[in-house]
Amino acid sequence: MIRVISLIQAGSWGAGRILGRVLSYPCANLLHVRYGIDVCTLGEFADPGRVVEVAVAAEAAGWEALFVWDHLAFAWGVPSADPWVTLSAVAQATTRIRLGTAVTALPRRRPVVVANAVATLDRLSGGRFVFGAGLGGVAAEFAAFDDPADTPTRAARLDEGLDLLTALWTGERVDHHGLHYTVDNVALAPRPVQERVPVWIGGHSSGAMRRAAQWDGWIAGGDDEDGNMVMSPAKVAEHVQRLRRLRGDDLPFDVALVGVSAPDDAVLVRAYADAGVTWWLEHIHGRRDTYDNLLARVAAGPPTHDRSAYMTAST
Repeated sequence: MIRVISLIQAGSWGAGRILGRVLSYPCANLLHVRYGIDVCTLGEFADPGRVVEVAVAAEAAGWEALFVWDHLAFAWGVPSADPWVTLSAVAQATTRIRLGTAVTALPRRRPVVVANAVATLDRLSGGRFVFGAGLGGVAAEFAAFDDPADTPTRAARLDEGLDLLTALWTGERVDHHGLHYTVDNVALAPRPVQERVPVWIGGHSSGAMRRAAQWDGWIAGGDDEDGNMVMSPAKVAEHVQRLRRLRGDDLPFDVALVGVSAPDDAVLVRAYADAGVTWWLEHIHGRRDTYDNLLARVAAGPPTHDRSAYMTAST
């Protein structure tokens, strides 16, 4: 028996980190920023058909990824879509863009079920999946179903769950008897197409930053619910420097910023790229605008044009 879980019992995040580095994308300037969509799949976007429509438009317009939220918002009275069913439909409707969750509250899910769902979706999409994970920030989504909602327990479950996921994704036998989860000599099959699915961590707490530094990327929320940017490039740069110190190296590492832009906002994105952002994720949600206007924003493409250049040329 291959005791893959021995890495987990030793708390060996480093194993996942080393495997993940080859899947990261360095950023030197605006040309190396990659552009994706982050869809808040609540309210009117709980309709998976609308998310598929956005994904098809995004791929046609040159966006490179589509992420969806993972919430049980119906627990507090708001319609919400299942991310795995939604992303499966997106995978079938697209061929190029990467797909992912931003982010899955792993502490309220069974890691073995998530590992199987991710592996299946990675195969369905031809190796395009990115797994975004976090503690989960809405207490009602835990309490309504009698799941532990206190931060220390959620943090422990997240750390143990992440290590268990990456062990299962190897396809080798896993024998794990931990504080929160048990896997008794099981090999996941089929395993993901990717050598290891990239893991990005969401959140701004000290624990989230420490955790992100040990994995493949960090997902940061840069805007508020009304569509205003609230995290400045200077603040992003501070966080990136902290992540670099925690990592102890200068190897490629993804920093994905969720924000709002216009197609001619290249200067805005350049400022964040200079701060260390490698992915710009355009935030699509019902509070920002109407569905038709948001679809038009996606169809207009990533913010790669410089509005100041147009203004200069017209004077």
